[in-house]
Amino acid sequence: MTDLRVNLGRGLELRNPVMLASGTAGFGLEFQDFYPVSRLGAVVTKGVSIDPIVGNPTPRIVETSGGMINSIGLQNVGAEAFARDLMPKIRELDTRCVVNVFGYSEEGYTRVVEYLEDVSGIHGYEVNISCPNVKKGGIQFGTNPDMTRKLVESLRKRTDRHLMVKLSPNVTDIGEFAVACEDAGADSISLINTLLG
Repeated sequence: MTDLRVNLGRGLELRNPVMLASGTAGFGLEFQDFYPVSRLGAVVTKGVSIDPIVGNPTPRIVETSGGMINSIGLQNVGAEAFARDLMPKIRELDTRCVVNVFGYSEEGYTRVVEYLEDVSGIHGYEVNISCPNVKKGGIQFGTNPDMTRKLVESLRKRTDRHLMVKLSPNVTDIGEFAVACEDAGADSISLINTLLG
């Protein structure tokens, strides 16, 4: 059989290059009834913040003639409940786990990464600097290359795990942001978050 392993660096080696995109399948657990998640290269979890977030009011998804528009609002259980209640189950999936992390300030990002550093079974972080459907926070980091660089530098000092940065398509020159991430110590980038509707 063909060897499909992919090494993304800094301890993130995948059995194949197929990863669940963050937010599309919850924490990977919700997908188990539809597909054996252990066959995937990795699960990238739904976003996790330091504190729980209720998210936007419904309706959150609207079908259009060209696809769909979503505005979930980063609903999540928070880092403590994620580590306590979800990670033990995610570890049983027998695949790599990349946790999508976000905050509304640099401190918010650093706090969630610092909290998760001692949690076993996490192989890397996907830093969400690009969510356009919240009123404050992450998107500011994804539309200012200096803020991107500063945030990634700060997170790099706090973890030796793989650091992937999820970039926004809602900028003039996405390459400028990719270079800022690389210069600041990111191991990879994730393309792309939601396009504005």
